[in-house]
Amino acid sequence: MIHDNGTSNQSGNRSFQDVLQARLSRRNVLARGAALSATGFLAALAGNKALVQGAVAATTQLADTPVGSGSGTAIAQSGSLINFPIVPAAEGSGPVPNISSDYQYDVLIPWGTPLQPGGPEYTGNPNSRPTAAQQTQQVGIGHDGMWLFPIGMGNDHGVLAINHEFGTNPHVLGKAAPESLEDVRLSQHAHGVSVVEVKKVSGKWQVVASNKSRRIHVNTPVTYSGPVANSKLLKTAANDPFLGTVNNCASGYTPWGTYLTCEENFNGYFGATGEWTPTEAQARYGFSANGFGYGWQNFDERFDLSNPDYANEENRFGWVVEIDPMDASQTPVKRTALGRIKHENAELVVGRGGRAVVYMGDDERFDYIYKFVSESNWRSMRARGISPLDRGKLYVAKFNDDGTGSWLELTMTNPALKARFADQAEMLTYVRIAGDVVGATKMDRPEWITTGPDGDVYCALTNNSRRQVADAANPVAPNPDGHIIKWRDSNQFTGTTFTWDIFVLARDTHGADDERTFSSPDGLWADPDGRLFIETDGGQQKGLNDQMLVADGANSDEIRRMFTGVTGCEVTGLTVTPDRKTMFINLQHPGDGDPALTNFPAPVDGVTIPRDATIVITKKDGGIVGS
Repeated sequence: MIHDNGTSNQSGNRSFQDVLQARLSRRNVLARGAALSATGFLAALAGNKALVQGAVAATTQLADTPVGSGSGTAIAQSGSLINFPIVPAAEGSGPVPNISSDYQYDVLIPWGTPLQPGGPEYTGNPNSRPTAAQQTQQVGIGHDGMWLFPIGMGNDHGVLAINHEFGTNPHVLGKAAPESLEDVRLSQHAHGVSVVEVKKVSGKWQVVASNKSRRIHVNTPVTYSGPVANSKLLKTAANDPFLGTVNNCASGYTPWGTYLTCEENFNGYFGATGEWTPTEAQARYGFSANGFGYGWQNFDERFDLSNPDYANEENRFGWVVEIDPMDASQTPVKRTALGRIKHENAELVVGRGGRAVVYMGDDERFDYIYKFVSESNWRSMRARGISPLDRGKLYVAKFNDDGTGSWLELTMTNPALKARFADQAEMLTYVRIAGDVVGATKMDRPEWITTGPDGDVYCALTNNSRRQVADAANPVAPNPDGHIIKWRDSNQFTGTTFTWDIFVLARDTHGADDERTFSSPDGLWADPDGRLFIETDGGQQKGLNDQMLVADGANSDEIRRMFTGVTGCEVTGLTVTPDRKTMFINLQHPGDGDPALTNFPAPVDGVTIPRDATIVITKKDGGIVGS
């Protein structure tokens, strides 16, 4: 994923590293203690229909029984949950992927694949890029979060909704900067989301003709719902229509069968062609005159921060967007009750009373972790024509030294917030500032969040290269390796208190003989058996490419490398078929677009432009992926 290298949180709030320093002084992080005892682990593996159904079939309605409280049948265990041979560190680099000898992989929907068979296709020819119009009919670039929505049993047929986070100008355009509006449109149309129907035909997954397939990008009509929907903060003097989604990072899915795509580093697509001084709010969200260098502002007025006709355009981005993958006629909806941040993913679980609970990380150095709890039972709300994502309470996390924490309510009932903001709509639009005001804990780039079968919630804290003082979870500064934390909420996800612990410090896996080694954890997914899949985004130790590992949820010391990507890529995105015998992951920005580093997925030739793609993983013996 591309990330804003700045740090926009200048508040005096306490850093998570300070909290964790105190916590670690009281205990050895590798001593798992009672929380991970054998008894606790067996309880964690007790069957739970709500999580299992959600993990394997997003279109199946979840039970209202919260995770961790169900009956179900315990999953039989014999030894470790992970038994596959690792990919040795010595084999984990180079221009092609490597996978455990127990597994095999195929390539699916690389950038430029037609959404409909027979449509325009781009195959990596450096002298013939797609046109802007063609790109609207093709799978985009920057493959990231995704989810498979089953058709029928779903083990060989489904609709894949997939995010396209970013693609640099040299990679997409073949030049350093756009020279026309056509160039800008090509770049814009390469971003966003693809919804594409896929099916296993003669043993291999492929795109099939479908009235469900579509592209959603920066120029696609969207609507807004929730507290900010009618706010003046979304209005422009140009009175331009509501359009687009961009920098679609990770994702989520709902028990009512929809896809949640998350807008992350949206600030980087804006710039200024004239005089412009950032407001306090713009500075807090990292806007700058040059953005990330995309140059859209030079040809598309919507993205020009110095154009008064388009003031507030930037407030239209930074939301969680809900998409119906099964009905291409439905307009995507930005759910403003979830707050405007640089969203990584949206992990939705069903809590006490059938309430929808959404966990979200704000992926920037020193920013926060959030939770949304719906007003009431999600089934009841939908039966009354109300989206469970439109009404509820948003919270931000505060971690304490003693391993406890609090969810701080972000509503206008708080006198400090009422004094700072005119109304709930303004507070949600600038919710980062609200987190500053209430004293949330500053984290080291909170990324993917996932929930285990026992109710533990995991969050990847990728790294923080700006850390100047060694303190807490990372005993050296800066913190180049990151860590994974976990917590358990009170009241079956819906409570305002929690207990927390460290699952693993990535730096503790870097010993000379430690084949578990990884850095910069990013993508996470916990399967119904208790395995934790870990994907990385950033420089790895021992010369490794970015990778996917599998951890036994009972013991963070048991971690095995299943897959490594190609030179210069990120490994990200994860979804499975209902039987979990097929897994889909993504390779993003292979070679950073440089054909001298890799030509993936084409054979190595030093010429063909590398293309982001989805990897289809199966076990050779037909077993569950990860076992």
